[in-house]
Amino acid sequence: MTVGRRALLAASLALPFASVAAHTSWTRPTGVVPDASLPLWPDGHVVPPRGLAERVIQRSDEADASDRMLEGITRPRLDIFRPARPNGAAVILAPGGGYRYVVIDKEGYELARWLSERGVTVYVLFYRLPGDGWANGADVPLADAQRAMRLVRSRAGADGIDPARVVFGGFSAGGQVATSLLTRFDATVYAPVDAADALPARPDALAAIYPVVSMDPAIAHAVSREKLIGANPDAAREALHSPERNVRADQPPLWLLHAEDDDVVRIDNSVRLRDAARRIGAPCEAHFFERGGHGFGLMKTAGLPIAIWPELLWNWLGSHGIV
Repeated sequence: MTVGRRALLAASLALPFASVAAHTSWTRPTGVVPDASLPLWPDGHVVPPRGLAERVIQRSDEADASDRMLEGITRPRLDIFRPARPNGAAVILAPGGGYRYVVIDKEGYELARWLSERGVTVYVLFYRLPGDGWANGADVPLADAQRAMRLVRSRAGADGIDPARVVFGGFSAGGQVATSLLTRFDATVYAPVDAADALPARPDALAAIYPVVSMDPAIAHAVSREKLIGANPDAAREALHSPERNVRADQPPLWLLHAEDDDVVRIDNSVRLRDAARRIGAPCEAHFFERGGHGFGLMKTAGLPIAIWPELLWNWLGSHGIV
């Protein structure tokens, strides 16, 4: 259920908030760096599997087009981008990476900068990866997404945001995190750890960009599917983790973007989710483009009609009273 704005704001102002340390470990030539980094969970709550270690890998040789990925995430966290003039809106971004890693720049920091320049407070989510040996691995990305929603709302007073204008967005496998949150925002996937967990995890709007959605092997992204639910899941497990099979009337408004020529994550993922939402009358706007491939983010759209997608998203957010 949607919670009233006043109730959310009052609850968030009453909550303690975690300390924020300046983030200085990641830099790039173009100067896109977060303003702060916020641990997602209290100290000691998340104990990494033995031998798991974080590693940043640079995938680009271009000095002005950094394309890094983070493997072996042991410290789920939110990297924060603060606007000069906050407009009260907040966006949590879950980059992709096939559930093998989390992309840093092109699906995280780049869009965070674009949004923060327009007054949005942005939180880039580095979520735990289900194939890294965590207990209940299939649920850890969703647990981190729910926790991110609640933690951001708990910080409304500190961060100058409206807790009833919090959006969740995801790319590729991060789109699977997002669309799982779309339909399972109230699923019990972790025990409450502090007062923030009394707040709702339902986003006020949700965007999925070339998302992995379905676990149906006929259209699923094979690597993401195996990392999330294993090589030989039973039918019930496959259905539980296929958001297009779990749509609900009270899910948040949904925005979808996909390219017809995506040869990594088939456009059928977005089409099925759009059709499922339409069948039950849930609000959904979808944009399908002829060309764009996969993983275009902001950096790989030059010269293509799909380059307009951030403005389309911005206008949609405005139509729902977010910005």
